[in-house]
Amino acid sequence: MSERDEYIDKFRARLDRWDAEIRKLKARVDEAEADARIEYQKQLTEMRSQRDKAEEKLREMRKAGDEAWGDLRTGFDKAVDSMSKAFEEAMSRFR
Repeated sequence: MSERDEYIDKFRARLDRWDAEIRKLKARVDEAEADARIEYQKQLTEMRSQRDKAEEKLREMRKAGDEAWGDLRTGFDKAVDSMSKAFEEAMSRFR
């Protein structure tokens, strides 16, 4: 397996973890009182947005040729870090 494939697999695993967190938090939103539900729904929407952006980056990584991969990886790493922070911030508001 190439370094690129390993990186994509690792990124896919992160998205899978985010999906699991979103499902778990969605259940909490559904059970919340009306006032809290509005705020939770905003956070859930933000989390989904970050997850969708990450999915788009994954698609870009898969499309990138081997030559472009090395150049793109730095940008991907920065984007993933930024999305991860935003996702974690939104998730922390549920705690």
